[in-house]
Amino acid sequence: MYLPIAYLIIYSFNRGATMTAFTGFSWQHYLDMFNDLRLMQILVNTLIIALLSALLATIIGTFGALLIYQMKRTGIKNIFLSLNNILLVSPDVIIGASFLILFTMVGFQLGFGSVLMAHIAFSIPIVVLMVLPRFHDMDTTLIDAAYDLGANRWQVLSRVILPYAWPGILAGFFMAITYSLDDFAVTFFVTGNGFSTLSVEIYSRARQGVDLSINALSALLFVLSLMLVVVYYFIATGVATRSSKKAGHGQLKVVDPQ
Repeated sequence: MYLPIAYLIIYSFNRGATMTAFTGFSWQHYLDMFNDLRLMQILVNTLIIALLSALLATIIGTFGALLIYQMKRTGIKNIFLSLNNILLVSPDVIIGASFLILFTMVGFQLGFGSVLMAHIAFSIPIVVLMVLPRFHDMDTTLIDAAYDLGANRWQVLSRVILPYAWPGILAGFFMAITYSLDDFAVTFFVTGNGFSTLSVEIYSRARQGVDLSINALSALLFVLSLMLVVVYYFIATGVATRSSKKAGHGQLKVVDPQ
């Protein structure tokens, strides 16, 4: 799986203009990429959409998962879970076409707003899937103890529930970023008014023959993805370490009378 990626990255440093033969090392395609103002603008658009949609989807998905977790009736809870899972397995073409029909019916102009709303919509089920298991793993006695100590609902939410679910929330956020950066089908349907993302732009250029500046851009995005994985690893490790320390401090020490 990594061989095509390695092939793409290697030829981003090719002095030649094609991927048929490596003629020498050069940074020229990276310079061409940075000099392509349209490509840079589209890169900024893509990153803004990914970060903003991931942030909003994480907020909505976290509270949606909390709502599902607090439902008392199993039947209603299963209905909401099924609706969430249906969105996960639905083909992107169907989702994109549905959003296109919706935006056309209500007269909403296609562009930044339509792409943002579509990305938020298909990212929310991912966040719910990441966060909900954390709520189910949580010991309810923690919540009961917080109420017994005089905490109100906001304090229980902000100091007990959300901190416990933080690893799942973080995982959902990074997954939402990944899905947004990777999406093509949904974005292709809802983009317009001169607004575009990298996936749509690369597809458009591929029909005319992809130049190696796209290889250079893809190599940078791959490095960015690796950086996100490393950042997530260190954050998740830090959270797990702090949780272990808190758990250790919270345990009662039993002294042997002997």
